[in-house]
Amino acid sequence: MEFNTGFELRERQGVWYCVIPDFERTGLVSHGFSTRKGGVSSRQYGTLNLGFNKGDSDEAVMENFLRLCRALDIDPHDTVFSDQVHGDRVVAVGHGDRGKGAFRESDILRVDGLMTGEGQVALVTFYADCVPLFFLDPVHRAIALSHAGWRGTVACIGVRTLEEMGREFGTRPGECLIGIGPSIGPCCFEVDLPVAEQFARVFDKFKDIIMKPGSEPGKYRIDLWMANALQLREMGVPAHNITVAGMCTSCRQDLFFSHRRDKGRTGRMAAVLMLKG
Repeated sequence: MEFNTGFELRERQGVWYCVIPDFERTGLVSHGFSTRKGGVSSRQYGTLNLGFNKGDSDEAVMENFLRLCRALDIDPHDTVFSDQVHGDRVVAVGHGDRGKGAFRESDILRVDGLMTGEGQVALVTFYADCVPLFFLDPVHRAIALSHAGWRGTVACIGVRTLEEMGREFGTRPGECLIGIGPSIGPCCFEVDLPVAEQFARVFDKFKDIIMKPGSEPGKYRIDLWMANALQLREMGVPAHNITVAGMCTSCRQDLFFSHRRDKGRTGRMAAVLMLKG
């Protein structure tokens, strides 16, 4: 099955980030997925750490966040953060939610997906190996961002996101553009048998997303990129509308933080998506 491959790397004002070419061509959105390059943090957080409450200084993280927003031409006060718990809950946000998470306390709790049909509302989700899912409905002018770790992937958060966009905005999967961002790849994501069995139950038609052997007996490698892409394809999204970054956060230490590679002592990247105007 032929999916588009390749996010493109950009540098602006010293900040490095990745974009989805199909999203850029619509002219409808500002968006990006941050790297670790272009900030002010040091040590294991060097340099563009966007994770608050991870041991880095709040001042450095805020400066990094402001730099990313400037690079993406987004007013930081227009951003809305999710409160990620590795679940499948997706909620709609709007102008009244802007600033929640960064500049004021948020009541958006236990949420892993954000969606909006309003312009100048910048959705933000955070990562250090999990899969960022970008959604753009250019027909109904609606967007969503969802955080798909392995638990979210097994819970089918991508499917849930499209279902919620359909209810809220009239979105039809066949008209959507999807981006599957940088995250831990099948080269590095190993699980034990109980987790592999959960994937086998959900993806019984797609056994090739579970690969054996792993690096040691009893370990299995999982392709989270393909797992999410196939779920969305089954919903009716054309394969050529799905762009898979194909960039492993664990392999690419030069570009990305990785929770698994760095044994939890690391920073965070962010996915940002906003409808213009």
